[in-house]
Amino acid sequence: MKTTVKNLSETKVELTITIDAAALADAEKVALVKLSRTVKVPGFRKGKVPAGVAAKHVDPQALQEQLMDDAISKAVAEAFLAEKIQALDRPMVDIKKYVPGEMLEFTAEVEVLPPVKLGDYKKLGKKAEKVEVKDADVNDVIERMRTGFAEKKEVERAAKDGDETVIDFIGKKDDVAFDGGTGTDYTLKLGSGQFIPGFEEGIVGHKAGETFDLELSFPDDYHAKELAGEKVVFTTTLKKVVELELPKIDDELAKKAGEYETIEQLKAEIKSEIETQKERESNDKLKDDLIAALIEKSEVPAPEVLVADQMRSIEQDFSQNLMYRGIDLQTYLEANNFKDEDDWREKEVKPTAITRVQAGLVLNELARAENIIATDAEIDEHVEVHKAQYANNPEVLKQFETPEVRRDIANHYVTEKTIAHLVELNGGKATPHN
Repeated sequence: MKTTVKNLSETKVELTITIDAAALADAEKVALVKLSRTVKVPGFRKGKVPAGVAAKHVDPQALQEQLMDDAISKAVAEAFLAEKIQALDRPMVDIKKYVPGEMLEFTAEVEVLPPVKLGDYKKLGKKAEKVEVKDADVNDVIERMRTGFAEKKEVERAAKDGDETVIDFIGKKDDVAFDGGTGTDYTLKLGSGQFIPGFEEGIVGHKAGETFDLELSFPDDYHAKELAGEKVVFTTTLKKVVELELPKIDDELAKKAGEYETIEQLKAEIKSEIETQKERESNDKLKDDLIAALIEKSEVPAPEVLVADQMRSIEQDFSQNLMYRGIDLQTYLEANNFKDEDDWREKEVKPTAITRVQAGLVLNELARAENIIATDAEIDEHVEVHKAQYANNPEVLKQFETPEVRRDIANHYVTEKTIAHLVELNGGKATPHN
């Protein structure tokens, strides 16, 4: 077998392979064995026909097609191994010349894992943002706690800011009700900012039993394009006004909130939790910044086949997320000024997919450069952690015993170790691996 390799790009190669008569003869033997399993010959049971006998009964064209398939598959596998080619997809094969029994020449074009040239990954110039917890952060949590423990009392007076109200409403644009603008027995705390500007303020001063119109305008940047900047009228009936009597900020509030003796203990715990959350967010941002900087400083081609896979994954996840939020894709596209789905894919999905592919490739190369691996013991430990989450699902538990799932867990763990190592190399504080 003769093979020549031509680099079409950083991510694509073309192999020209010539198979000789001996290899074709071997392929014919293999093809006959396969076809003998389906050929019908008097005196023989199906699947038990000897290859020599089957040769006289098989369709010559079927034999040639099977022969060529087997010969090409074997030749391509041997060529990839010999040339150390890491193919990312099935090759596109083009027959150039075929002389039955003598020779077969074809080309095989395939996308490959590209070489990655790492930049200086120890000097990326990124640092974690300083974490600061302000008194206002703690006070916000305290206020939410007070609201949760508030005593509620229905009142006959006019509603004021801070009251909880129960309302019916119907929103109309040009005297026609619009989608999402109607509510019945809706509980609304005045001052919460749940509705568009002017709505909650318009309820202030009214009493239970009153029906009134609120003439308002949707914000220009409202997510539903058909309503953005539009003037509307909400016919609103105030059915109930509830006064919230908030508890004092004292030791009694702390005791209600948990196992605390004093309000200072509660505030200290709240501050600690906020600090932990902010540190986590700061570390996550640092990781993203470091990976982005490493991609920028490195040479990382993005193979089309990997980008296409990521685009499909992003679209699927994004569509599910929109569904959970009760938004359809068309509404999202209009709200974000995309012409159509193709425009969205090109401007938003594809760049994200390219970045993900580049991140995976550059981290893989960094792991190789720094000799970061997952030991069998580490993989076993992580498999057990995952299994514990599905202890009551026997079908899922079986999957954790397969080589594919173990490999996925190992790859994920190596990626986490590599990112943590990148943080440490740049003077940051590594966080525990997932």
